[in-house]
Amino acid sequence: MASLSLASSPLFLILSLLVLLLHSCHAADSDPLQDFCVADLKAQKISVNGFPCKPPSKVKSNDFFFDGLAKEGNTTNIFGFGLTSGSVLEYPGLNTLGVSMNRIDLAPGGSVPPNLHPRANQMVFVLEGIVRFGFVTTANVLYTKVLKVGEIIVVPRGLIRFAYNAGKGKAVYLAIFNSQLPGVVFIPLALFASNPSIPNQVLAKAFQVDEHIVKEMKSKLGS
Repeated sequence: MASLSLASSPLFLILSLLVLLLHSCHAADSDPLQDFCVADLKAQKISVNGFPCKPPSKVKSNDFFFDGLAKEGNTTNIFGFGLTSGSVLEYPGLNTLGVSMNRIDLAPGGSVPPNLHPRANQMVFVLEGIVRFGFVTTANVLYTKVLKVGEIIVVPRGLIRFAYNAGKGKAVYLAIFNSQLPGVVFIPLALFASNPSIPNQVLAKAFQVDEHIVKEMKSKLGS
């Protein structure tokens, strides 16, 4: 499957316009009251919905530039996916702008385990390979679609979703959010690798299995 260039493809322009539309119609973060507020990640933490601003006199052009998504993510883990984050934590120029973008690399057979983003809607744009993407509603209805290069799917905020490499080679997609810091909860890790650990009896009852199975799951995911 041919890949798309981030810089040269006309589909990237369409993607950019869709990001702006998603943000303008369904803004999750508060609207800014100034031209920009480049995050001062080293400032003393205070209780604000975002990060303190750098003084404008210290803002540089590079504060609005980020090349992290050009780098392939590490897929050598038990799930076979690599996440390269482009949130405000890596890209301070996003502070108060209500947008961010991640890159996800999937090895052959790789999968992004069931997860959710509590603070943002998500749009998926496939750059390379074939990806099965799906999400489940609060009524336990599954919506799923096999996506090819250039195709898009959108997922409402807070719903459980997953991705699976449905092709023979590697796959790459962008995940676009209408939040500078969408957050993520990976369901298997939250249940079986939390700190402190959820009691085995609770998980055994929830999944209707013996406790030794819960212990085995914790041993696999705890590392």
